[in-house]
Amino acid sequence: MKQNEAGVIVKVAGPLVVARNVPNAKMYDVVRVSGEKLIGEIIEIHKDKASIQVYEDTAGLGPGDPVYTTGAPLSIELGPGLLESIYDGIQRPLDQIKILSGDYITRGVEAPGLNREKSWNFAPAVRAGDKLSAGDIIGTVQETPIVVHKVMVPPGKSGQVTKIEGGAKKVTDIVCVLKDGDTIHELTMMQKWPVRIARPYLEKLVPEMPLITGQRVVDAFFPVAKGGTACVPGPFGSGKTVIQHQLAKWADAEIVIFVGCGERGNEMTDVLIEFPELKDPKSGEPLMKRTVLIANTSNMPVAARECSIYTGITIAEYFRDMGYSVAIMADSTSRWAEALREMSGRLEEMPGEEGYPAYLGSRVAGYYERAGRVKCLGSDHREGALTAIGAVSPPGGDLSEPVTQNTLRVVKVFWGLDANLAYARHFPAINWLTSYSLYTDMVDNYINENVAPDWSLLRKEAMRLLQLEAELQEMVRLVGLDALSAQDRLILEGAKSIREDFLHQGAFDPDDAYTTIKKQYLMLQTVLSFYYEGLKALTAGIEIRELLTLPVRTNIARAKFIKEAALDTFTSINQDLKQQIALLVKKQETLKEALNA
Repeated sequence: MKQNEAGVIVKVAGPLVVARNVPNAKMYDVVRVSGEKLIGEIIEIHKDKASIQVYEDTAGLGPGDPVYTTGAPLSIELGPGLLESIYDGIQRPLDQIKILSGDYITRGVEAPGLNREKSWNFAPAVRAGDKLSAGDIIGTVQETPIVVHKVMVPPGKSGQVTKIEGGAKKVTDIVCVLKDGDTIHELTMMQKWPVRIARPYLEKLVPEMPLITGQRVVDAFFPVAKGGTACVPGPFGSGKTVIQHQLAKWADAEIVIFVGCGERGNEMTDVLIEFPELKDPKSGEPLMKRTVLIANTSNMPVAARECSIYTGITIAEYFRDMGYSVAIMADSTSRWAEALREMSGRLEEMPGEEGYPAYLGSRVAGYYERAGRVKCLGSDHREGALTAIGAVSPPGGDLSEPVTQNTLRVVKVFWGLDANLAYARHFPAINWLTSYSLYTDMVDNYINENVAPDWSLLRKEAMRLLQLEAELQEMVRLVGLDALSAQDRLILEGAKSIREDFLHQGAFDPDDAYTTIKKQYLMLQTVLSFYYEGLKALTAGIEIRELLTLPVRTNIARAKFIKEAALDTFTSINQDLKQQIALLVKKQETLKEALNA
């Protein structure tokens, strides 16, 4: 680029740089700032001045420094090599940056998002003469032992195959040539896509299938559908990061994108250390074999947080377009919103509520609307799903603050975390009285058809008992437990069993960390059987204290540790329950007969 094509900096305010006479300046184009070629993005144009959001430290920049245009929007590289990678917010691979600049990211350091030197074994899926349209799969690469990377015709391109070549290829090698009239398209295994534009698809479908997470409070009470949206707000220490880590490990998604957006460095360090060591429960391979990590911590430049969310969702859309079920975890969108607030303040825009920009709601909606279950581009009619789960960190746990409220207007699932539950060591600390899911009916229909016809009835009964317990607890505080009737005390015991024996889940026990829907159904059925059988026993005149000391209750409490291969144990627990209550009833009848005699 010629020096006389450069604009000139007139103002520097933190991550905001204002430059005059930037040639061919367009909104959201990438520019290079100063002689160090710092990466920036034009976010406002006013007459001859362009306001630039710089994604690196701007210390030392001043008026008179040059700004060079690239003429292209901020785009990321998509192709083989994404999985197992750890990127920063603008898709620079951190392992390569460490080689180039050591333990700290120095200014102006550059590294391509995909490795240019590594060869991949490309297996063609089409032949010369085939007519292809956008989204058609031209070949595959076994990217990791558990994921086949499907190389697709980029959106906007089509034509007849004139050449297709397999074998060991680098991402920049031409593997397919298409002829579209007089236009020749030379396709590589890599394509670029601007992060702020959603990737196209044929049709958006209704999210009907549940995203099975293995977390009982989620799957049973507040499910999220594949292609759905969910948010996890909660105060500090309530377990937002914990629940997202659990979902990333166990959720029924073929690809996981984890975006650490402005969270504390120690939390992101835990992710970077822990994830490579975790085993994928389905394949036994390391979890990283189907994961992309984007690490953007609180000590990195604020502006880079704003981009990391879009980088993550674009990578997620790319894998969705292959026909995979993808889950993206954003931790946390509050930090992303803080970056918006900072840049808005630097631009001297009219502030909205609590200083956030007036367009906060539309930006939040724009992010979550990129989720969904879709019919992908391509002639093979494949379907893909992108599920977006975002943590929100409201200051002091105040859910009325703008980021939480704008998120709740868009998402369909709200997992309200409760600090009191977390401090009581009840994990996942999702409050069953304040949380909700708008996918419940659709997911119930799916589970009723595929697992058990009375699933929804059991779930509703369990929720009813938990709500009754909350009402009775108020009465207990006023008049004491002894003032309650036997039926009310049984409700409290039944709800306590649901809380402690069903909802409480340990992440470190291999049999309790993940629970299949079938086992969840049997657990819920067993817990509620105690309540139902207890009601019959009370009607027969059995004392409540005798019910509470039944030996079978220990087996019910330990049912969560039953292995998936031994689910028949639930049948014997239910038989023991009925037998022990029958013995109590018989004993009561014998006592009555003796008294009458």
